[in-house]
Amino acid sequence: MLFNIPQFIDKEDKIVGPLTAKQLGWMAGAFVTLMVLWSILDTATLIIAAIPIVGIFGALAFYQPNGQPMIGFVLSSISFFLHPKVYIWKRVPEKEIKKVAPKKVEVIHVQKDVNADKIKELSNILDRK
Repeated sequence: MLFNIPQFIDKEDKIVGPLTAKQLGWMAGAFVTLMVLWSILDTATLIIAAIPIVGIFGALAFYQPNGQPMIGFVLSSISFFLHPKVYIWKRVPEKEIKKVAPKKVEVIHVQKDVNADKIKELSNILDRK
């Protein structure tokens, strides 16, 4: 029996041309925002206001820093600045640390007698094996 294994399940489906549903939603949000501003503002002010709005909605629709959607990146950034930081390690005050004196180790140096006869004997033993 053969089973079809789905591949590329992390890719979003394309809805309209090369746009996914999320991208289409962000573009629709930009369009609605610009239409509301068009009814409120005059033409020169609308053009000035439209540039950052198109940039923000375009980034939310298409830009993916570190492989995650821009909205997730923005929400993670806001969460980072609003929530308290968790510190795992805390320094122990100096009074609580027990000071241990280093142990003195006495080293004894032994001089071994090595002469030419012992070296020849050792070399003969090593050569035989």
